[in-house]
Amino acid sequence: MNYLDALNFGNKLLKSSDIKSYNLDTQILLSNVLNYTRENILINLQNKIEIKKFNKFKKLVLRRKNKEPIAHITKKKEFWRYNFKVNNHVLIPRPETEIIVHEALKIINRNSSKHILDIGTGSGCILISILKERPNSLGTAIDISKKALNIAIFNAKMHHLENNIKFVNIDVDKFNHNKYDLIVSNPPYIKKFDLKRLDDNVKKYEPLIALKAGLDGLSEIKKLILKSNKLLKYNGKLIFEIGNTQRNEVVKLLNKNGFYINQVCKDFQSSPRVIVSTKLS
Repeated sequence: MNYLDALNFGNKLLKSSDIKSYNLDTQILLSNVLNYTRENILINLQNKIEIKKFNKFKKLVLRRKNKEPIAHITKKKEFWRYNFKVNNHVLIPRPETEIIVHEALKIINRNSSKHILDIGTGSGCILISILKERPNSLGTAIDISKKALNIAIFNAKMHHLENNIKFVNIDVDKFNHNKYDLIVSNPPYIKKFDLKRLDDNVKKYEPLIALKAGLDGLSEIKKLILKSNKLLKYNGKLIFEIGNTQRNEVVKLLNKNGFYINQVCKDFQSSPRVIVSTKLS
């Protein structure tokens, strides 16, 4: 059996389970087993694959067939321009969340030193990505989940930023430390009754605590805004992700709590996804 045979096997199995990204997923899984780049595999399709490695590849394909996310199978996910360890205790980083990093970097000058708070840090991907680009700044990462925080700590060490970030296992309601120049967050924003409509690879494998946000999908965003008003310095920035139908309600909440709306950023599907705001009172 060669690489091409293995890829065809994986493609057929995943396609039969209606996995739209079957071709890419198969290549990623084979790349993971062989420890080669996808490009290296594709230009050497006639190379033989050891039976032991094929059997390992087969097991990974079967896990993907059951809708387990690729990031959980490979235990890593690329975000911004870096790799992060992930597992079922943290939300898998999404491309649209990179908008938060992009907007934060526009605000922080390259040589300036800012204090940044990441609320509900999960894997730590947002804060770590910002600090990789702005190494003079310092961060605090909080999360209610101790297991999620352990993943964030691992990622900070992997990126040599463990001395730049303070990690706190706490609910935002009970956090009262310092005043920050910038707060970033990807809070839960899924309505309770919309959770069952999520894809299997999300609702079966990702932490619901990072997704569910009450009947209206705004319970955690309300907490975030109220707390940020107390934790931010005057003229400090709050940048966070929202659901694609929540723009108007969230803007009202921000205005009511003393924030000016700088920008509502759209994602790749042209849905409102990230709000940049400034504390004015």
